[in-house]
Amino acid sequence: MKTINRRAFLKASFMGVGSVTTLIALSGCSSNDDDDQQKIDNGFKTQFDHGIASGDPLTDKAIIWTRVTPQGTPSSVQVLVEVATDTNFTQRVLNETTTALASKDYTIKIDVSGLNANTHYYYRFSTEFASTATGQFKTLPINNVSNVKLAVFSCANYPAGHFNVYKAALELTELDAVVHLGDYIYEYGMGGYATEHAQELNRSLAADNANELLTLDDYRKRYALYRGDVNLQALHAKAAFIAIWDDHEVANDAYNEGAENHNADEGDYKTRQNAALQAYFEWMPIRPYVKDFTESLYRHFQFGDLVALYMLDTRHEFRVKPLEYADYIDPMTGQLDQQGFIADLSNPSRDLLGQSQLNWLQTHMATSDATWQVLGQQILMTKMNIPAELLASLANPSASIATQFQQLADIKTRQISRDPSLTTTELARINTVAPYNLDAWDGYPIEREQILAIAREFNKNLVVLAGDTHNAWAGQLTDMHGNNVGFEFATASVSSPGLEYYLGLDQPTAKQFERGLTFLVEDLRFANITQRGFMVMEFNHQQAKSTWHFVDTIMNTDFTVSTKTASVAAK
Repeated sequence: MKTINRRAFLKASFMGVGSVTTLIALSGCSSNDDDDQQKIDNGFKTQFDHGIASGDPLTDKAIIWTRVTPQGTPSSVQVLVEVATDTNFTQRVLNETTTALASKDYTIKIDVSGLNANTHYYYRFSTEFASTATGQFKTLPINNVSNVKLAVFSCANYPAGHFNVYKAALELTELDAVVHLGDYIYEYGMGGYATEHAQELNRSLAADNANELLTLDDYRKRYALYRGDVNLQALHAKAAFIAIWDDHEVANDAYNEGAENHNADEGDYKTRQNAALQAYFEWMPIRPYVKDFTESLYRHFQFGDLVALYMLDTRHEFRVKPLEYADYIDPMTGQLDQQGFIADLSNPSRDLLGQSQLNWLQTHMATSDATWQVLGQQILMTKMNIPAELLASLANPSASIATQFQQLADIKTRQISRDPSLTTTELARINTVAPYNLDAWDGYPIEREQILAIAREFNKNLVVLAGDTHNAWAGQLTDMHGNNVGFEFATASVSSPGLEYYLGLDQPTAKQFERGLTFLVEDLRFANITQRGFMVMEFNHQQAKSTWHFVDTIMNTDFTVSTKTASVAAK
């Protein structure tokens, strides 16, 4: 059977052939409509099990979303959609009937246009038998903007624990939007990554979706599971999401031609990728970037003269396969082919963003007059160069790693104090460094330098937002010449376990590890490897401030929240 590729899929969406998104302009829609709410009779019972959502707000439009759960399997379901400027829906700006198609998993996405800038809107969907809750979103501001407030999330693994992090965010006020940096779902089956407590937490995967995701039906069911979570539903109803995918929306450590978690016996990778991304488009309140029929999701959001937010795809469109240290180690001698590794690492053809996305970003950054240039993307950009001897220890962690870290920290302390008794061997232990994670920007240094170069050349205030690692970080962004060019804030995960899980560290040892890491890694300013959470980014014309919100547990629904704050001043 012939499969449709991603470019053809998006082109079909754009042309309205089985379209994913319906565009509804407000001209001609009812305003100040006092008529009774219209009733939609489909002739069968319907309900809304998966809540509502809004997303991709612009100054004049926004996506609104829901999914109908019909009784039986009709080919389509008629649904009433309303948008208003008040919670009582007396000032309606949209009052129309739309159709949920079985071919789109009964999801509805409407791109509502003709809205006013910097305005709160309320929306709901209904049929004869059921109505959704009321959701809200805010359109983007124009011109002079004094502040912007964004909540930033990443890495939500349903079986790993409760979504307390989403619940904690419901307490936020004056929120402009939610930024989700990916790993919105995970593709693993039961018995896979971070599922060991799922049964006791009553968060097991359903029997018909308990295996690794491979098909369109698999991915759709996993989204349905996640969107059944009351905390995630509530957060979607509270504010518009600006989302981008990471790897687990398809498969772990994905790149443009494959993934670490895709084997030959699992079928054609492109078929799997197309299915995964189709489900993402169906279930997420996003507006695909389809200019010139490209297959791209990267896009731009402008908050007046204050923040230019660029959502980047570092995973599925252009990224070439990450390098692996194991490929450069001689199996006989155990020695690293340093020359070959560096040559491959610095090869300019090693795409991460790819030339078209990179050109798009550089052009926007160079010409933008916003105070802050903000990259919403997945992976750490901070240089995480660690003493090379730690690479082997991190690959095969043991309890001795804390002692090793302490030894290296002691040597660096003596170096800083210019201890004359330091030996050449000791200095080599801390001065011989290597990138910790080649799946991050450290594995694609040429493109990183190009972004930093444009920010430095045009004297931009650059802030990078990152997820992916499951841990909270802050780091100085320096170019190859050591110039400070920008700053990075990385969010902890919603529920996926962090380095403490991978390294098998207890709490005291993990805290010691954090201190050692921030001391030994030149550009690292903050690390929290033990707690789940999210961050709130607040921007004004003087500074960008991150407040990390950490929950003390995801193993039950009773939790407390602690915070940590860091900021960077505008130039």
